[in-house]
Amino acid sequence: MIAALLLLPFCGGLAAFCLPSDRLRPLLLPVCGLGHLILTFFVIQSGQGAPLPLAGNWIVVDPFSRLILLIVSLLFCGCSFYAVGYLRYRIAWGNRIFVSCLLLFLSAMSLAAVARHLGLLWVAVEATTVASAPLIYYNRNRLSIEATWKYLILCSVGIALAMLGILFVAYAALAGGAQVSLQFDDILLGAANYSTPWLRAGFVFLLVGFGTKAGFAPLHTWKPDAYGEAPGLVGALLAGGLTSVAFLALLRTLQIMDAAGDGAMAREAFLAMGLVSLGFAAVFVIRQPDFKRLLAYSSVEHMGILAIGVAIGGVATFGAMLHLMNNALTKGVLFLSAGNIHRRFASKRVGEVQGAITLVPVSASLFLLGFLAITGSPPFAPFISEFTILRGIFSGGHYLTGALFLFFLAVIFIGMGSTVLSVVFGTPLERKGDTNYRETLMTTGTPLVLLLIILFLGLSLPEPARKLFAEAAALLEVKP
Repeated sequence: MIAALLLLPFCGGLAAFCLPSDRLRPLLLPVCGLGHLILTFFVIQSGQGAPLPLAGNWIVVDPFSRLILLIVSLLFCGCSFYAVGYLRYRIAWGNRIFVSCLLLFLSAMSLAAVARHLGLLWVAVEATTVASAPLIYYNRNRLSIEATWKYLILCSVGIALAMLGILFVAYAALAGGAQVSLQFDDILLGAANYSTPWLRAGFVFLLVGFGTKAGFAPLHTWKPDAYGEAPGLVGALLAGGLTSVAFLALLRTLQIMDAAGDGAMAREAFLAMGLVSLGFAAVFVIRQPDFKRLLAYSSVEHMGILAIGVAIGGVATFGAMLHLMNNALTKGVLFLSAGNIHRRFASKRVGEVQGAITLVPVSASLFLLGFLAITGSPPFAPFISEFTILRGIFSGGHYLTGALFLFFLAVIFIGMGSTVLSVVFGTPLERKGDTNYRETLMTTGTPLVLLLIILFLGLSLPEPARKLFAEAAALLEVKP
């Protein structure tokens, strides 16, 4: 089952590259996306209570894997249906590379989710960079090539630093007289005997390396360009899928530090990165003139929220696991609806885009509701997860952190609201953009479904979902 989960999108990508028809090729996306989602549900169900080993315990499904697989698969499945409608408008551009890379991107993210070996995890995360770079360049203009190179260079530097971190972890085992292995279970068993200075050095490099991929501030500088220039569905997969995979890699490093008895130091680093990310986001969302770059800074904000939740521990960790899902699906709503608005107005500048509710009413309404959801407004699910994290902060006595958390969220709400309201309401400029563009079920159905899921999770959290989040959070509980 796990092999099928990894091979389905990989083989789909190869088939897409070989298929000659630009009209038929996009149909592979929903076929593979839906198949991947069905397989994911089977893997989650069969994996309850025990890991599923494959390839000598290098590939194992644990609670983190189940959560990330579900997030990635749900988001990709939705984006795959959206892509069919989107690519119809760009049929003259060709889509061989685009469709192939989308499917290979899904395969790489799936491999990262189930990797139980630090080396394999590193390879999978690097593969996501290689597969997603051509997607950012799809618009083929000066800004998109600049964004692609910035993404490639910064993420490659980050992943190189992560490689150094892995080497330091291995040397920490050697210096401590423990078994040298990169298999995750072996590391957890022997981490207590690792050399503390070398292990801490490894953690710092892993935090910076994978933190660059996740987009923590000040390591986030690739995000505004990449999210701003990529098509909306690519931005959704980057902000909801790729960052979730990178955050999973960071959670693995935190598990290692906990096993070594040095989790307090690691959590302090997570807390610092989280607060810095919130602060950066609060500064740059104010008077942001580009509504797609605005969503990039929102992604920086929510990576910070996740880091803070994990750093605080206890009930806040459960809130962070829930927020990982909420953030990914809500980003899907925002990026897909923003992509529709961008296509209608042929601009991302707030001064040139106004009155969207008049010209693309469904997309504009979804964009507005997505803004309310991502900023933690009830009754949407991000309100529940952010409130849970906040409850954990104050119940743990972290009053200064709680005050800063609330202050930054308030500033971000006001800053984002100013831009979003300017885009949605007002009087449209005459004859601006593509006047022939019309909303379709394909391009509005996916963000609507994702929004309904977020609303449902905010009103009622089903027991299987609650158990999934609780099991993932339990992996980060420090044992006495």
